[in-house]
Amino acid sequence: MRTLTGITPSGTLHVGNYFGAMRPAIEAQAKGDCYYFIADYHSMTSVTDPRERLANTRGNAVDWLACGLDPARSVFWRQSDVPEVCELTWLIGSLTPMGLLERAHSYKDKTAKGISANFGLFAYPVLMAADILLYDTNAVPVGQDQRQHLEMTRDIAVKFNQTYGNTLEIFGDEKALRKKVMSIVMDSRTPAEPKPDAERNICIQLLKLVAPTAVAADLEARLRAGGLGYGDLKKALFEHFWAFFADARERRVKLLEDPGYVDQVLKEGAERARSVASVVIRRARRAAGLE
Repeated sequence: MRTLTGITPSGTLHVGNYFGAMRPAIEAQAKGDCYYFIADYHSMTSVTDPRERLANTRGNAVDWLACGLDPARSVFWRQSDVPEVCELTWLIGSLTPMGLLERAHSYKDKTAKGISANFGLFAYPVLMAADILLYDTNAVPVGQDQRQHLEMTRDIAVKFNQTYGNTLEIFGDEKALRKKVMSIVMDSRTPAEPKPDAERNICIQLLKLVAPTAVAADLEARLRAGGLGYGDLKKALFEHFWAFFADARERRVKLLEDPGYVDQVLKEGAERARSVASVVIRRARRAAGLE
């Protein structure tokens, strides 16, 4: 069990911090693998004086160590010393819907209080998600006010995995594709349980792309009402996926038998593209004084 705790250096720690967050987090060291970080990147949405941030960062680190954080048993670092968190923020942020971020309670509350909206404030949940996901975290002890951010982290991770981690090759081997579809991870609800969030199920989302509209709608309704098992849902997904690309598979076999045709298509296409590109680049060169 890996527990992650972020400490935002926005001010001097007080007794409420100690009993509300510090002591429980420090006591967790005896129960598992604990990661603690001073979230100086996060502080940039509230602290604008660099000297104040540096002082708070060092002061918070000293206070946590003094109160019992043991670097021999845990991992303790400054957020900005691990730049990978910024890269992951970009990777997952590129797939995060704006609507999800616009619904963040924290963002709406702060802007309602007159705090100027900016990228840092808007993208705060994405950076928090990167903090959590970067370290394969299992538990994040937070207050009720941060619960929505954890839920957003889950949604962001699902979106990323759906895009990059669960790809179904268009022309993959039938047996391998069937196995991949049948191994799609579902939740622990039984077939009889209603799934009111059926539209968020990855199999339903894929079925809407490859199955007739009426078929996808029927399966979604059955899943929502209860009574449709995930195994049967996955089988339906595979059958419709395989049938959807049947004609394309036949054409692909013929194309592979005639590589010269493919090469000729690409060659002719390049010539047509260059006829347009050459006009544009000449115009750009003239404008830049190169011709």
